[in-house]
Amino acid sequence: MIKRTWDELAKMIPGAVPVGGTGDLVIRGVSKDTRTIKPGMLYVPLSGQKFDGHRFVDEAMAKGAAASLWHKERPLPDAPYPLLLVDDPLNALQQLAAAYRSELSARVIGVTGSNGKTTTKELIASSLGTVFKVHKTEANLNTEIGLPLTLLEADEDTEVIVLEMGMRGRGQIELLSRIARPDAAVITNVGEAHLGLLGTREEIARAKLEILCGLREEGLFVYNGDNPLLEREFPRMPKPAKLVKCRFGADVANDLHPVGIMRESGGTRFTTNLDPSQSYYIPLFGQHNVINALAAIAVAKWLGASAKEIAGGLADVQLTGMRVEAIKGRAGSTIINDAYNASPTSTRAAIELLRELKGYSRKIAVLGDMLELGEEAERLHREIGHLLTPDDFSHVFTYGPLAQHIAAVAGRSFPPGTVRAYASKDELIRDLAALLKSGDVVLVKGSRGMQLEQVVEQLAEG
Repeated sequence: MIKRTWDELAKMIPGAVPVGGTGDLVIRGVSKDTRTIKPGMLYVPLSGQKFDGHRFVDEAMAKGAAASLWHKERPLPDAPYPLLLVDDPLNALQQLAAAYRSELSARVIGVTGSNGKTTTKELIASSLGTVFKVHKTEANLNTEIGLPLTLLEADEDTEVIVLEMGMRGRGQIELLSRIARPDAAVITNVGEAHLGLLGTREEIARAKLEILCGLREEGLFVYNGDNPLLEREFPRMPKPAKLVKCRFGADVANDLHPVGIMRESGGTRFTTNLDPSQSYYIPLFGQHNVINALAAIAVAKWLGASAKEIAGGLADVQLTGMRVEAIKGRAGSTIINDAYNASPTSTRAAIELLRELKGYSRKIAVLGDMLELGEEAERLHREIGHLLTPDDFSHVFTYGPLAQHIAAVAGRSFPPGTVRAYASKDELIRDLAALLKSGDVVLVKGSRGMQLEQVVEQLAEG
């Protein structure tokens, strides 16, 4: 983590005015939350509509914080704490992170996309972890707050930093990219997520391409070549005069694509066009995760890792929960927990994965609302319904007002009673639990706001 003297720290934030403190005071780490404050840290009092971090400076100092940022327009606290007076603590946090990044020798990898960015971030970090000391975004701390904090947590001797970049609107990815100054930028795909916010997939593509704004000269741009929107919008976006491009995806026209995919127990083995004799194994299911792994291979090769080193890292990847996680369910069933989030693109991939799974007596899809789709929400849910057929699935359960459109379409071709739409999660759990038998496999997929992990928890064995 960052370790700087008081004088050094003050110089890293333009316009900061130090009050109290001495030049030899050492700051070790940064926190915005008094629950995570450790001795020697800098406290960052962020504020919002319903909270004001300045109210907790006494608590932060009592827990050992060495100093705090402080908004210039606020009255100073009664106690003579070491303070850095700034125009805005959030902006100061971002400036501090950007300055620290410029002092690090680490190579930075930025990852964004409509779907798969967290999985791809983990695959990149794991593929490089056999060669380099790697620091990465934890969980999904990918915002204008989380990304600066992640940078500031990196040790001085870190060799590679892998940063996930999330988005809630235009300009956010650009901000994160200019803070991180990535050496390599990855766009996993452009899907329908955020349609409700940005209106069109073209606008979503432009928002994702903002990652190029901070890309370093002659940096690497790795992007999904199966998305023509990225290629189409690329010339219009600000970017370095010189960069290296690598297209990855399922299509053989891409620079990097799979030439063989085989499902194995617990995961997937695949080969690529670059070296068909070298196979890679990932403890994940589905072609979409193979595509995510291609982005990791592209980045790792560019940084000098060998195919053997990359293969070893990919095989050992550890993902956070609720992302295509197979667990034991009641009555000898298997639950595929993919409840972390959902969009039309990721839901289609999950359905295709369930369709491809072999060795199960019945396949059951539990699908929740896909949120943030705006005016296209009903149409996109109905399209999912068309993907579900009784030849592949025995039952379809949906939860939520939007997902009932999935059930309405799917129900036209399924036997009576095998497609059910629920407004009550408890009723869904009750009926599904009564239905389960040994040999069944159940996919649980929905947007974060639907909290379908509660279904998984109730159906899990034990």
